[in-house]
Amino acid sequence: MKIYTGGGDRGKTSLFSGERVDKSDDRVEAYGDIDELNAVMGALTASLTGDRTSIREEVHGIQKDLMVIGALLATTPDAPHFGSLERIGPDRIRALESAMDRMDLELPPLKSFILPGGSIPAAWAHVARTVCRRAERRIIRLGERGVVDLRLEAVQDLLTYINRLSDYLFMLARYCNLAAGVTDIQWKG
Repeated sequence: MKIYTGGGDRGKTSLFSGERVDKSDDRVEAYGDIDELNAVMGALTASLTGDRTSIREEVHGIQKDLMVIGALLATTPDAPHFGSLERIGPDRIRALESAMDRMDLELPPLKSFILPGGSIPAAWAHVARTVCRRAERRIIRLGERGVVDLRLEAVQDLLTYINRLSDYLFMLARYCNLAAGVTDIQWKG
């Protein structure tokens, strides 16, 4: 199967729902950020050393969720198959919250802001967190511009998920540092 088609050579691309739009379209920017986040999550898992099977599996589950979110963002709500797309539901949001609660039990209390970095996996988690926040802003902008309906349950759930995910990634960065025996660097402004 060829990966190149030539269909995008003139600056246009197809949404999952079939419409042709500019590659600079707000919707393409939003699911592009989700794609970038997914790639950074892949780099994060590749950087994990030792027996980190549970974290890898957790991150792979998140990557699958990001594919679902990308598909939702790449499909217009009035498309015939929008209703049959997989959704991010409350169970996936609870899974992130449970993971954060589990990590929080092991982490020392946070008493100040910390600088992003430390171990390599922690640094990747911080990069992922910032990309996640950008994606969240981009999705909200889609709603403000009327491109997506922020009142749709599917959109509300994916926004909640993305918000929790950035919190999860912050916790994961701290957890990765703890596992590597690296102390978080406190910011003293």
